[in-house]
Amino acid sequence: MKLLEYQGKELFERVGLPVPASELADTPSDARAAAERIGLPVVVKAQVAAGGRGKAGGIKVAQTADETESAAQQLLEMTIQTEPVRRLMVAQAVDIANEYYLGITLDRAKRRPVLIFSTRGGVDIEEVARTSPDEIHRVHVSPLEGLQAYQLRKLFFAAGVPTDQLKGLIQTAQALYRAFESFRAQLVEINPLVVLADGSLSAIDSKFILDESDLPADLPEGHGEGVDPLEQEADEAGLQYVKLDGHVGIIGNGAGLVMSTLDVVQLKGGAPANFLDIGGGASADQMETALRLVLSDDDVTGVFINIFGGITRCDLVAQGITQAAESLEIQVPVVVRLVGTNEAEGREILSQVDGLHPVSAMEDGAERIAELTAA
Repeated sequence: MKLLEYQGKELFERVGLPVPASELADTPSDARAAAERIGLPVVVKAQVAAGGRGKAGGIKVAQTADETESAAQQLLEMTIQTEPVRRLMVAQAVDIANEYYLGITLDRAKRRPVLIFSTRGGVDIEEVARTSPDEIHRVHVSPLEGLQAYQLRKLFFAAGVPTDQLKGLIQTAQALYRAFESFRAQLVEINPLVVLADGSLSAIDSKFILDESDLPADLPEGHGEGVDPLEQEADEAGLQYVKLDGHVGIIGNGAGLVMSTLDVVQLKGGAPANFLDIGGGASADQMETALRLVLSDDDVTGVFINIFGGITRCDLVAQGITQAAESLEIQVPVVVRLVGTNEAEGREILSQVDGLHPVSAMEDGAERIAELTAA
């Protein structure tokens, strides 16, 4: 579950992290009144769970009360990645001297949290990691010992942080780790963490991802609003769906298989747009629902379906895929890897439909979808 920004900032305040003054608004007049109370200029921000809010125009700076009302009106008429904007945050505009990235997530390979820091805040951290990996600094945290100040000093020195900012950054990082632990987060992130003109720090954005099966009892009111609408629809259909940042839709039967598929697609140059596990079976109805969900994401330019036909025969799976493809009138390439009972028959069925590309090996399928969706 992704929390909305205002919910994340409420949790930040509970652990002592500094955040700009802000208020929620549901109407343009509410936004105007909030701006007048907070003090102009302000930033008006759409409260949606979808990513890419800034690039989509979901954040606007307003210098006057009239501009605030106009910005609020524009934002409330927007839809960002299929999610309509229903609520706004009006936040105090701050004088930014510098921006950092600070986040904590789980490193499942090492079975412990990892703190990630970069002096290049306010931008896509995945892009920084890809193009400038030396600008990403990490430190793993022992669950028994917690995040120690000496670890942070070493990390910040390596990153070239000015010495007069070390104390504030160490305190901020330790407070962020308290939030990560206290609210049992899978990811908690400040991007950007800004240095103000007076040298103090402020978290002007927040990102929280929580485990829906292990939610703290004292979450902010209305936390259900932070559920991605596609994830909610998938859950109601009995499917496991998680939105990611890429362009290749991924469908598979079995969580382990889907995770492997994500890795292989990434290795072959593709960028997964989602995790979608349809479970042990792969009926026509399941496949149609899965494909419709994946294709509801405007970022998806191709789909890779990876099915192991153990209990379910591959020829029946292929029939379900072809029926779903025809009923949905799919306009993007779909690569299908089938292996298991009657796999040859299944691939023959798929080969009769334009736009479907059957393969027998997962690596071949990952390479093919990466080629078909390359910019």
